[in-house]
Amino acid sequence: MRGKRLGTVVALAAGTLAATGLAFAPAAAAVTPQTATINATCTLGGSGEATLTATQDGTAATITLSSTAITSPLPISEDSVTSTLTLVNASGGTTAFSGTRNPAIAAGGGVSVGPLDGTVAPGDSLETYGGSLNMVVFGITITCTADAPQSPGPFVFD
Repeated sequence: MRGKRLGTVVALAAGTLAATGLAFAPAAAAVTPQTATINATCTLGGSGEATLTATQDGTAATITLSSTAITSPLPISEDSVTSTLTLVNASGGTTAFSGTRNPAIAAGGGVSVGPLDGTVAPGDSLETYGGSLNMVVFGITITCTADAPQSPGPFVFD
C-alpha cells in the first residue's frame, strides 16, 4: 500500500512540475499586429479594403490577404492563383511572401490568397504601402498596391 501511495505522490509531483514548466516556458515568436487592413487599387478586379493576417513561427512567416471589395470577374479554382506579396522593410529593402494557395472563388466573389510563405528576421517591420501584390490568374498578371499605410501599423516580427 505504501508503494502505491509513493507512486501516486511521485506522479502528482511530476504532473505539477510539468504544468509549472509549461507556465514558465518561453512564448512562441509572435508578430504584432496579427491583422491589418489596407485600401488597395488593382489593375483588374477593382479597389477597396483588404485584410491581411500574419503568423510567425521562428523565421517562417505567412500572410493571408482577403477582400470582399476586390472581386474576381471569373470563377477561379482552388490553388490556381500564383501570388507574390512584396512588403517594404523599415530597415531597407523588401520581403516577399509567395505561394499558390487560394480558396475556390466564384465569379463576382471576393479575392483571397494565402497563406503566402516568407522568411523574416527578428525585428523586421514590414509594410504593404510601397510594395505590391502580384497575382497570376489564367496567365494574366494582376497587380494591387496599397493606397496608404496599413492600419494599425506595420507587421513587426519577433
